[in-house]
Amino acid sequence: MPGPFSGLSVKIIATIVIVILAVEVVIYLPSAASFRQSWLNDRLRVGIVAARVLDAVPDAMNLPRMLTDRLLTSAGALAIVYRREGQSQLIELENADMPRVAVTVDMRVRDPATLILGALDTLLFGGARTLRIVGEEIGQQERIIEVLMPEAPLRADLLVYSRNLFVLSLILAVITSAVLYVFVSRILIGPIRRLTGNMVRYRQAPENATLIVTPSARRDEIGVMEQELAAMEADIFSMLRQRRHLADLGLAVAKINHDLRNTLTSAQLLSDQVANVDDPNVQRLAPRLVHSIDRAIGFAQSVLDYGRQSAAPPRPVRVELRQLIEDAAFEAGLVGHPGIGFVNAVPAAMTLVVDPDQFARIFINLFRNAREALEANGADRDAPGVEAGIAEGPDGLVLWVEDNGPGLPPRARENLFVAFEGSARAGGTGLGLAIARELAEAHGGRLGHVDTPRGTRFELLLPVSLRGN
Repeated sequence: MPGPFSGLSVKIIATIVIVILAVEVVIYLPSAASFRQSWLNDRLRVGIVAARVLDAVPDAMNLPRMLTDRLLTSAGALAIVYRREGQSQLIELENADMPRVAVTVDMRVRDPATLILGALDTLLFGGARTLRIVGEEIGQQERIIEVLMPEAPLRADLLVYSRNLFVLSLILAVITSAVLYVFVSRILIGPIRRLTGNMVRYRQAPENATLIVTPSARRDEIGVMEQELAAMEADIFSMLRQRRHLADLGLAVAKINHDLRNTLTSAQLLSDQVANVDDPNVQRLAPRLVHSIDRAIGFAQSVLDYGRQSAAPPRPVRVELRQLIEDAAFEAGLVGHPGIGFVNAVPAAMTLVVDPDQFARIFINLFRNAREALEANGADRDAPGVEAGIAEGPDGLVLWVEDNGPGLPPRARENLFVAFEGSARAGGTGLGLAIARELAEAHGGRLGHVDTPRGTRFELLLPVSLRGN
């Protein structure tokens, strides 16, 4: 289970806070620019009022010092310059220390980029500078007002505004995150925690049916997840019970089969002795008895072989494919068979990087099935034979084993590669094809049956990488 600070809920809250703050940063820049513009406009309006006073007084040069100082102090200005009709009038604060250099702010320029850059300039570099605010009286474009004032008050007010905006944004982000968390927790986090907790508990005791999750009535993605998880856990529970029963049954069958095979071997020895008796009835019945015992021994041996089938991965080495096919055909009883021909069409120079024992076993099973099918129906077929070859297809290497026998019956086609059900002959177990497919898949290949108008054909598709370098 995740820790207290690594859960999904913490990540959701952190993400929401970060996103809201990031949005506020984007909003803050034009907002700070607007605040700075409004602040400067307020100071400029005082300058406009002073200009109107100058217009109303016939002798502006003799204005009382107390009046001019009050105007300048209310605007926080050092001086105000009024320009009209080519003339300039100056009002300055008494005993003011006038700076030599001032930063000009033209209030007539109002494009967003200039306003934002101006706000950033005040925040980063303002403080000890003096501003020269230039504007005009509304409707009087020929009357220019200039206000000279220190920048420190503007920067201080802008910092206070920024701090308040940040605190407000943080409070908004926290409140929004809390509300969203409560909402998301009810519809998402809570159900996910319930499902993850169930998976952890079920993994520890998958045979406990009481731990199977109970789906809710939700119809959204969480509801589908609950239903699928419940179905999967129920399937796992059933498969585990079935596997345990099959394991117990398989152990019992293996013990019985082992004892049965020993008993059949003893019976086979006795049947060989009986076959030597001169009694005609014995001579007539003995071959059938020997054949039946041989079939029973073969069935018992195949079951034991399937039970001992190793799950060890292949140990690939480079092998000569033609020789491997030849040896497998010999072991399956095809090479030297008096009534069945065998053609090995694999090129002599062909090599593959495979596990020789497992790979040979694939073809031994295929060759043995082909031989038994031809022997069972040899009288109805001229020149029965089996052929093995290889070709390079669009999806990889294709190895095939083909015979000209009677083909597979419908029942065998429906249950190919299914143990104890996919046999094409009476008394067969179908284990040969099941083992062959498992070994093929272990090599990254795919064994399948190909429909042909005559006989039976199996193809083994292998990746080209098995050819090696």
